[in-house]
Amino acid sequence: MRKGLCCERWTLSLVFLWASVMPFALGQIRYSIPEEMPKGSIVGNIANDLGIELKRLVSGRARVFTSDGSEYVGLDREKGQLLVKQRMDREQLCGDISACSLSFEMILQNPMELYSITIDIQDVNDNSPVFPKNEIDQEISESALPGARFSLGGAIDPDVGLNTLQKYILQPTDHFDLNVQSSSDGSKNVEMVLKTPLDREKKEHHYLTLTAVDGGSPQRSGTVKIHISVLDINDNAPAFNQAVYKSSVFENSAIGTLVTTVRATDADEGGTTHIQYYFEHAPANVMALFAIDTESGQIMVAGPIDYEKNKQFKIKVVAKDNGGLTDSREVIIDVTDVNDNVPKITVMSFTSALPENAALGTVVAIINVQDYDSGDNGKVTCSIDRNSPFNIVPSLASYYNLVTDSALDREQISEYNITVSVVDGGTPSLSSKETLNVKISDINDNAPQFEQETYDIYVPENNSPSLSIFSVKAKDADWGPNARVSYFLEDGSLNSASYASFISINSDTGVIYATKAFDYEQMKSFIIKIKAQDGGTPPLITNATLKIFVQDQNDNTPQVLYPVQTGGSVVAEIVPRSADIGYLVTKVVAVDVDSGQNAWLSYKLQKAADRALFEVGAQNGEIRTVRQVTDKDAVKQKLTVIVEDNGQPSRSATVTVNVAVADSFPEVLSEFTDFTHDKDYNNNLTFFLVLALIVVSILFIFSVIAIISVKIYRWRQRKLFYKSANNLPVIPYYPTMYSDGTLHQAYNYEVCGTTDSRMSDVKPMRPYSQSTLVSLSRPGTVQRQREEQVDAELSLEQKPPNNDWRLPPNQRPGPSGAGPLPEGAGVVAGTGPWPNPPTEAEQLQALMAGANAVSEATATMGPRYNAQYVPDYRQNVYIPGSTATLTANPQQPPQQALPPPQAMPPTDAPKAAQTPASKKKSTKKDKK
Repeated sequence: MRKGLCCERWTLSLVFLWASVMPFALGQIRYSIPEEMPKGSIVGNIANDLGIELKRLVSGRARVFTSDGSEYVGLDREKGQLLVKQRMDREQLCGDISACSLSFEMILQNPMELYSITIDIQDVNDNSPVFPKNEIDQEISESALPGARFSLGGAIDPDVGLNTLQKYILQPTDHFDLNVQSSSDGSKNVEMVLKTPLDREKKEHHYLTLTAVDGGSPQRSGTVKIHISVLDINDNAPAFNQAVYKSSVFENSAIGTLVTTVRATDADEGGTTHIQYYFEHAPANVMALFAIDTESGQIMVAGPIDYEKNKQFKIKVVAKDNGGLTDSREVIIDVTDVNDNVPKITVMSFTSALPENAALGTVVAIINVQDYDSGDNGKVTCSIDRNSPFNIVPSLASYYNLVTDSALDREQISEYNITVSVVDGGTPSLSSKETLNVKISDINDNAPQFEQETYDIYVPENNSPSLSIFSVKAKDADWGPNARVSYFLEDGSLNSASYASFISINSDTGVIYATKAFDYEQMKSFIIKIKAQDGGTPPLITNATLKIFVQDQNDNTPQVLYPVQTGGSVVAEIVPRSADIGYLVTKVVAVDVDSGQNAWLSYKLQKAADRALFEVGAQNGEIRTVRQVTDKDAVKQKLTVIVEDNGQPSRSATVTVNVAVADSFPEVLSEFTDFTHDKDYNNNLTFFLVLALIVVSILFIFSVIAIISVKIYRWRQRKLFYKSANNLPVIPYYPTMYSDGTLHQAYNYEVCGTTDSRMSDVKPMRPYSQSTLVSLSRPGTVQRQREEQVDAELSLEQKPPNNDWRLPPNQRPGPSGAGPLPEGAGVVAGTGPWPNPPTEAEQLQALMAGANAVSEATATMGPRYNAQYVPDYRQNVYIPGSTATLTANPQQPPQQALPPPQAMPPTDAPKAAQTPASKKKSTKKDKK
């Protein structure tokens, strides 16, 4: 076989057949490819050829279907290509049929589309001519005359067209020629013709070579060796009585069934007239199905014959006598079809769930029906039960579509079992059935339905809020989410208030609740609309009307209109002593805002004496006399009338009627001057007075507690400041000064004291000179104890320093690098190590010393100072700019802290400008 067939170009033929009346696509397409293409080769781009988008192939789950289940071609949905899945051998698929094709279908879903695809398989020269035998043994009598014919049997080439067997070549040709005859069916009959007589005495055996050559490119050939044995004289060869034998046999005939009988005669006499029959170069399948009796020439069935596999057999029969002479004839056996194949039903595509609103003609299933019989035996009729809303219609060859024929309603029938029946035309006919179960899926085509369009609801007044007053129910004939009903109030208002302010409804159960207490006297009835909505898309809605009637309850007491009860004056009815029985004194008029029997009023006296003078009408409230007035009857009569309604339980009201039995008004006036009125004290006023007294008392107690708390807090703060004042370290600062002892500039100090600063003394002193020192031990500091003020008047003369707290030079708080002044200094600005301010390290050293002293004093609850190393800052004060120190110890005179100063060159110190603040300070010092 030639390589690279997949790269060859082939012819593509497209034939489309679109059905305009069907709701699905129908089409046919044809490809032509060579046989023996390798696996994975591209047959064609079905997407481009049919104009189908690639995403449609994917979404429609396109697939390839073959009726026999073979898988020679596959579909690549991602690329839209048909690919070879299995090598296709034309000779295996179609045999000796020149027009070989492979048919299958491509099916798409949603919507259903069916395309018929045919692939013509072109033959390639992949087979060489093959003889049935490698060597042919032929016996020929030496008496055979030139022109005698000897059948050789042809070679077999399964290819077709130009690729099949084209010619034979015989070598050598000194005694024989080759005669090739073509039959009507295209087969070739090869005969060897004697050209010159044979002489057994000269050459007993002859060897020839017969070559069969096809017409393919490249050309292929096959050879067979011919061995000829020369026999003695046999003048006549056997001869058949017919040129061609034709017969027929039914498929599935029993083994041993006689098909036909061939007969040949021989004109010779003697032993050479015995003739034997045999098949010449018969293929293996023929030898498996038929057999020939060598003596009688009867051809019989030897195996199962299937019309669907072989419809005709051509067999060459040879008759040979004992002399070696032969004759051959062709026997043609036609196979008669028998209805032995049941129609086969294959469901290509099926939609098991169909929406109930499916349009007429919607394809439910695509069915393929195959009957391998022929003629009437292969003609099928497909049908379904007509008592269903479906129909089956033919589409392509051997295909039927199950479509909807009428409207569907899931609420009536939710499921159909459709039986598809297929019957062929044979005798007797064969049939098959297939049942399809189609479920009708629900759509939201039914709105919820209330049990009533209008509901009358009776609710007693004064109901509690959130009281369940009624329940509605709506049913939906749909299924699933489409049948889930929710209940809502319609948008609307009643007396400028929304419906929701009157009632609410549970959206799931339909229970209606009152959201407020109803009052019959304000609203006797009202109308509200509700709706039921299902869960479909889009939802369907049904409305209903609620007529709510408020039922009256006996919740109002009777109200007396007359006589009017006033607290400031006394109203009395006058009855003359001469009044007859039945005299109308007055009439009590009362009303009840309730309705029905709750508003029926009855009247009666509260206390009726044994000899009562008056009575009241039970229905009309009229007060009349029941007897004559006597002298024993009091002038002042007080009647209490009870007005009672007819409710359950009943409610009542009382009214007091003052009656005066007298003949004249002055008599009545004198009697009623001392009339004691019942005084009703206002209990509410007493309650508020008591409440006000309690509130005032509570406020007073809280105020006293707050004042005491503030006093205690201040006292504790003052005590805390006293305890912490002695622990504050003092870091001296030494400002620069001129040579005469004055400062470079004026310094203002702000003194901050504790809360009890008024208990300490701050004494400004007058300026000092070279011979005078001012005690500065107290400015800027607050003394803790009053006994430290005993020496208030300090000596103004310089005293020698106290030797008890003198420090070594390396431990003095002054700067460590101070040296003697230069010689010849004219002005004494102080002696010792104080001319320059301390460095930061020295200030830090002093701060640490003070902190250590504070920690020691705190640990021992009192000051503990070592007089040998640390100066007592509480008793001694360094004077900035001077070598002198002040001490508060009255028993120790002032000491000179440093050696006498040396003279420095005289310098003129500038005088500081006097500010208003300094003037004021000087004046205060003078007064001091």
